[in-house]
Amino acid sequence: METDAMGRVTVAAKIENVADLMLVEKGVLPVEQVHCVEVGDALVDTGATALSMPKSLIDKLGLMPFRSRVARTSAGLVEFQVYGGVRLTVQGRECHLDVVELPEGSPVLIGQVPLELLDFVVDPRNQCLIGNPAHGGEQMIEMY
Repeated sequence: METDAMGRVTVAAKIENVADLMLVEKGVLPVEQVHCVEVGDALVDTGATALSMPKSLIDKLGLMPFRSRVARTSAGLVEFQVYGGVRLTVQGRECHLDVVELPEGSPVLIGQVPLELLDFVVDPRNQCLIGNPAHGGEQMIEMY
């Protein structure tokens, strides 16, 4: 995990095609053929909602679009393609979710939904990603 002078938090992330992982479980696909992308500088963005990636990385994962969504951006309302599904792994924790397409040149963004699924929070004092202190730093889901 890295930070820069502006307080940007970046983390290493592994993103895998869930459909491929299911085929591995069934013994139909060798694990070496799972579509996977690893990035060393995914940007943690608590102002974003989803896991978002440029189309070139989505294509490397072999994902198919299944709907479009309107998003509020600094440029106004913009329609984005949504692809599914992936397994996101950050600091040894994993979750399954969909991916929103970003314009080329954009960083991989880890928004609030994946952060909650992974049970991470941003530590503003140390400018890093940590396990949720409300759960003793351990990954947990809340069911109430």
